Amino acid sequence: MTSPDALVRVATARGVTTLTLDSPHNRNALSTPLMTELLAGLATAVADDTVRVIVLDHTGPVFCSGADLKETAAAYASATVPAGMLGDVLAAVWECPKPVLARVGGPARAGGLGLIAAADLAVCAAEATFAFTEVRIGVIPAVISATVLPRLHPRAAAELYLTGDSFDGRRAAEIGLVTAAVPADDLDAAVARYCDSLVRGAPTALAGAKQLLRRPAAIDHRAEMTELAALSTGYFLSADGVEGVTAFREKRAPRWVAELGR
Repeated sequence: MTSPDALVRVATARGVTTLTLDSPHNRNALSTPLMTELLAGLATAVADDTVRVIVLDHTGPVFCSGADLKETAAAYASATVPAGMLGDVLAAVWECPKPVLARVGGPARAGGLGLIAAADLAVCAAEATFAFTEVRIGVIPAVISATVLPRLHPRAAAELYLTGDSFDGRRAAEIGLVTAAVPADDLDAAVARYCDSLVRGAPTALAGAKQLLRRPAAIDHRAEMTELAALSTGYFLSADGVEGVTAFREKRAPRWVAELGR
């Protein structure tokens, strides 16, 4: 059970764990306590075999305002800042073997955009706004670039990193920061549709597909084809592969779908 004073609330239903940022008093800023709880929630969801999909959600009107600047200012005396922990959070989301979907119902700034980009899928309200505001306070979007730059179109990245200007959900979808932008009233339905699709994939296959998406560009394409052909064969011969093909031929749901009652 989630503690009443938790900054990240955890709920699991029908194969989907939702991790909800619940620190509206500071616009869900990435404080050390919040990031610690988020890492713990991710680890628990990854370890739970009944969990197939992880959703990042939020309370209040703001998805995430980025680094907790109040905590940062207080930490200057020790020459360390909490933003250093953000790399661990982004890596945990990016490397998560289970699909991660960000539900963005409101504005996101700076580090919050790194969190959105780290997720495999992200759906936002078209009215939501975004900005890389780092240069306006004398810093740069360094650690979040590891997740953001693989998503963004290069010209858009240059414009938005250098100007710090805000942009809406539709622009976020156009430049690759989010998967889709929908009217606010349709956000929950869109997230539910994605979750319903994701849980239909075999857990091992979803993890394998995520690894494919992270592969570096090949230099020797012939060697790459040979390696990938062997990988494909291995999946066809795996327990999930045999079950999936058999279920398709028998016109029934594979066991990983049936287990969720879908």
